[in-house]
Amino acid sequence: MPSIIETHAHIYDEQFDQDRDKMLTRAFEAGVEQIWMPNCNHETIEGMLSLEAQYPGKCLSMMGLHPCYVGEDFEKELEIIEKWLSERPFFMIGEIGLDFYWDLTFVPQQEKVFLHQLSLAKKYNLPICIHSRNSKDNSLNAIQRCCDLIEEFGWKKLRGIFHCFSGNEVDAKRVTSLNFLLGIGGVVTFKNGGLDKFLADIPLEMIVLETDSPYLAPVPHRGKRNEVSYLDLVVTKIGDIYEISEDKVKSQTTENAKKLIQK
Repeated sequence: MPSIIETHAHIYDEQFDQDRDKMLTRAFEAGVEQIWMPNCNHETIEGMLSLEAQYPGKCLSMMGLHPCYVGEDFEKELEIIEKWLSERPFFMIGEIGLDFYWDLTFVPQQEKVFLHQLSLAKKYNLPICIHSRNSKDNSLNAIQRCCDLIEEFGWKKLRGIFHCFSGNEVDAKRVTSLNFLLGIGGVVTFKNGGLDKFLADIPLEMIVLETDSPYLAPVPHRGKRNEVSYLDLVVTKIGDIYEISEDKVKSQTTENAKKLIQK
């Protein structure tokens, strides 16, 4: 059975405090080879690095400042991120990006922080993990704005994942044209998620798997706590959309993920 790489899970989250080891055992038994952990801000670093130490080679840490945690103290947060990057290796910068959903107060700062972290990706030659959430009425498109800033930054070797991709076909084609992968998770199983309408037109080589645990659980667990072992449900849905075997989905997406983090 081909292994799977989970490219985005907040397994250090307090929602797993009561059964974290059991949850991870279920994931590994389901064939998950690696779990990639995105950072949020200084408060999530300790728990994340502790899991990395506990599960060496299986739980991998990113380093970055999440857009929802960008506030008045963003410069201090960036100093902490930079200090960690200078002291030890990380395999990816993340999660970084733009969030227009909850609050637009710090959007200018979010853009500044995003561009700064693109420069860190260039400095250390690392891929990036992008969070891009539109406004509630979709009048502000975070995916397209991230693409604008990537083009403005202008480093041709920049690469990474648009995690939790839930955009439309136009968004998907622009993202992949910039050599970024689509992180596909539970949204693909939602009745009105929309991804099933065009995903088959995107090469499977441009897709990686994720859960975003503990958030966005796939059907039939929607609305409940998500966990890494539910990746199987995402695999099944992607196989249905592409009309290919689940083993093919697993092997190709795993290859895609591994290729991304090779320097």
